[in-house]
Amino acid sequence: MDEGGTPLLPDSLVYQIFLNLGPADVLAAGLVCHQWQAVSRDEFLWREQFYRYYQVARNVPRHPAATSWYEEFRRLYDTVPCVEVQTLKEHTDQVLHLSFSHSGYQFASCSKDCTVKIWNNDLTISLLHSADMRPYNWSYTQFSQFNQDDSLLLASGVFLGPHNSSSGEIAVISLDTFALLSRVRNKPYDVFGCWLTDTSLISGNLHRIGDTTSCSVLWLNNAFQDVESENVNVVKRLFKIQNLNASTIRTVMVADCSRFDSPELLLDAGALGADPGCVFDLSSDSEEPAVDPGPARTKGLRRLLEGRAQPQPSECALETKAAELLAQGHTKPPERGSAAAGSKLLIFTTGCFTYSPHQIGIKQILPHQMTTAGPVLGEGRGSDAFFDALDHVIDVHGHIIGMGLSPDNSRAWPSGSVVADPMQPPPIAEEIDLLVFDLKTMREVKRALRAHRAYTPNDECFFIFLDVSRDFVASGAEDRHGYIWDRHYNICLAKLRHQDVVNSVVFSPQEQELLLTASDDATIKAWRSPRTVRVCQAPRPRPRLRPFFSWFASQRR
Repeated sequence: MDEGGTPLLPDSLVYQIFLNLGPADVLAAGLVCHQWQAVSRDEFLWREQFYRYYQVARNVPRHPAATSWYEEFRRLYDTVPCVEVQTLKEHTDQVLHLSFSHSGYQFASCSKDCTVKIWNNDLTISLLHSADMRPYNWSYTQFSQFNQDDSLLLASGVFLGPHNSSSGEIAVISLDTFALLSRVRNKPYDVFGCWLTDTSLISGNLHRIGDTTSCSVLWLNNAFQDVESENVNVVKRLFKIQNLNASTIRTVMVADCSRFDSPELLLDAGALGADPGCVFDLSSDSEEPAVDPGPARTKGLRRLLEGRAQPQPSECALETKAAELLAQGHTKPPERGSAAAGSKLLIFTTGCFTYSPHQIGIKQILPHQMTTAGPVLGEGRGSDAFFDALDHVIDVHGHIIGMGLSPDNSRAWPSGSVVADPMQPPPIAEEIDLLVFDLKTMREVKRALRAHRAYTPNDECFFIFLDVSRDFVASGAEDRHGYIWDRHYNICLAKLRHQDVVNSVVFSPQEQELLLTASDDATIKAWRSPRTVRVCQAPRPRPRLRPFFSWFASQRR
């Protein structure tokens, strides 16, 4: 300022100088005088700071809900849960999964120490209950989910049966008394299971037909085993779906979505590979092994194909072809015309070319199918329609290693990969892609940046539980970090360090500025946003004046 109080530097020159400063320096310089403060809040200045600091592509517009570039910069810096506030060490082995109650007051954890632990989610997290599943012959617990009213907890684990090494079991635990209410067999164990209603859950069963052909049956189970009514069943069959080329249904989940606006939006499952609706199975719904289609039929098909193509098809290819041909006309088509309010979507991973899951299968569940009342074991079906066709199939052309209701997580196959042997899928990339699909159109709408890597090969690849909040997507990785992305800008905002693989991440459903991560290092870490930490640590009463740039300066390193 000169002696008359007139600025010696015009605003335009101050603006050009500020363009060469970092965000923290701009905010600090804004405290010098009124002129510099006004320039330091300039919208064009913070637009440049935003794109440069977060390395967002210039063609990506500002978030529609943002009021200014300054506030948007502050949101991404100050509200991401990246500050470690607590480490929970009560588990004695790898922690595999975390789940929050819908109220956000509690969460559950599953581990290879074969316990399901329930925690109170206060400012300081505390252990409420620990259920040891080893007395029930479990090997470890792997998944949990609260029902809608938070009165029951579904816990899934691996069951050590005499001849069923791939079998799992689902347990229902009361959150009032912590009593074990029911146990349901679940095969294979990585179906996991899920709630359909407050008192009914979905499990799976697998029936082998041939070497690479099988049938997955999805069951609706009552959460209470002591049901005594002639009109209510303990179990009821939902769907029966054919699996080709050693694939199986895994990772079932339920999405409560509104009905599609138009039938034209539905994807044709057959257009994305082998039609999952063309199925063949001679098995029953019992635990007995399924009947093989028969060597005579396979030999007959081989004679039919001899001389038509060279080289001759393998036994595996012949089995798959026989299943497809013999299944025609024996599949119940989707009930597309009868969708009604209250219907839900059953979502799961599957495949048609190889045993590694590379497709997302979607089946609509209509209101009349959501109750165990009525016919049992698929009564009323004709013999010509004893399988259920899928409504939609989304092929991600890669090994799916994680899936949530908003994003989908996968490791891509190399470009131009051809599956010659279903037991030898293509090698998967080290980079992990985050894909986003619209459940209304069933189409990919956004591909996120590759921000982390994975190293486990196909035959050992495991499942990572990711999560999504209003503004963020979080995922674990094998590089000993959890990651947080912004959903709008597709940028990685934070890396959350552990000492081993991060298996599961979960946002509080009531507070996206709280994130939990679970790792093979046997710990659970709680992460809060810088803003939340600052508020919790502020003395009471809070000072009247705080520097307006403290949200940035407090985290400056």
